[in-house]
Amino acid sequence: MLSKPKLENRQKQTYTAIRTALPIPFGKYLQPLWDEVDGWLKSQDIASPGPAIIRYLTTDMSKKLDIDVGFVVDGVILGNGHIITDVLPAGQYATLLYTGPYKGKGIYKATVALLDWAKENGVEWWNGRVEWYLTDPAREVDTKKYRTELAFLVK
Repeated sequence: MLSKPKLENRQKQTYTAIRTALPIPFGKYLQPLWDEVDGWLKSQDIASPGPAIIRYLTTDMSKKLDIDVGFVVDGVILGNGHIITDVLPAGQYATLLYTGPYKGKGIYKATVALLDWAKENGVEWWNGRVEWYLTDPAREVDTKKYRTELAFLVK
């Protein structure tokens, strides 16, 4: 299920992640990366990071994607070289909420729907695509209830 796309203004948001280049499909690589970041955050006495995210630094699907895989955090945390802290910039974002399994083509179809909506409405992008994984699979077993928000920075 997809929500209606909309534009909204957002404040900057700090996150901690591992920056990597992955081939498509990359789903099998995500959980180990999130686990590593989560473990490192816990070692820094940060037990409750915010939602898991993927930030796309490049979006050319014919090549490896440069992405950050991590969690939203409050405040600035110094990384260790392998684990970084960065900021999602403030600005206007086109957003859409997808409800359904993380695996499969649902999030891909949601991305296509948001890109199509933007094209129809003359919305242009900056290089700032983020997927927010709002449901923790450890707390919700029904994959049909998983929620993912797409937020793409616009010009």
